[in-house]
Amino acid sequence: MKKYDELTEFLLRMGDSALIQAQRLCEWTGKAPALEEELALMNVGLDLVGQARNWLEYAAERIGDEAIDADVLAYRRDERNYRNVLMVEQPNGDFAVTMAKQFFYDVWQYHMLTQLRGSSDERVVAIAMKSLKEVTYHLRRSSEWVERLGDGTEESHRRMADAVDSVWRFSYDLLLVSDEEAALCADKTLGDITQIADQWQSMVARVLAASTLEVPAPAEPFYLNSRNGVHSECLGILLAEMQFLQRAHPDASW
Repeated sequence: MKKYDELTEFLLRMGDSALIQAQRLCEWTGKAPALEEELALMNVGLDLVGQARNWLEYAAERIGDEAIDADVLAYRRDERNYRNVLMVEQPNGDFAVTMAKQFFYDVWQYHMLTQLRGSSDERVVAIAMKSLKEVTYHLRRSSEWVERLGDGTEESHRRMADAVDSVWRFSYDLLLVSDEEAALCADKTLGDITQIADQWQSMVARVLAASTLEVPAPAEPFYLNSRNGVHSECLGILLAEMQFLQRAHPDASW
């Protein structure tokens, strides 16, 4: 498992999370419950791919190896070298599970990007500002779906409640701030991302209440640790599909 400086590790966490969430959304191609939803899911996925490229390009520049660019970081790393949050690598499940995952991730990303606008790093600020415009829409859409399903029919309520319960245990990974990240906040390299846990919990509780859904007890950390590359078994399976073409035909071009 490779380790880089604190800021580069953070950039990888942001880029990898957006990339893996985009890959999961693209799995809905041809399978969404309605054509409009398929298009919406793909549009969100494309937004996230663009965000992932911005974060990974900056990470590659900081690594300073001419052989490493955003594509290499996306398609040539092994599972243990990914830094994405655990939530996004979990399987899509049904539409309710996908929306629950998207909502929890959107809330995290929205508050993260809001705080990153206060970074002393101009490149981080620029990426955060651009991404925040897209994520504001993503959050509005996913929260509306959580409310629509949670406060809908008996069946939709049950499915959304089950969806929240199925992915909630990975929420601890969204809310932890590492010692390295806290140091980046202290020296103003990042905004005050130590506030994100409270902001995330407050917004999630508000939307779940409006959805007639119960807020589960805070999730307790367990052996998985995304910052150290210790992921669930789901990530390796996802990467095997996502990276197949680059692995089979390195440096191929159209």
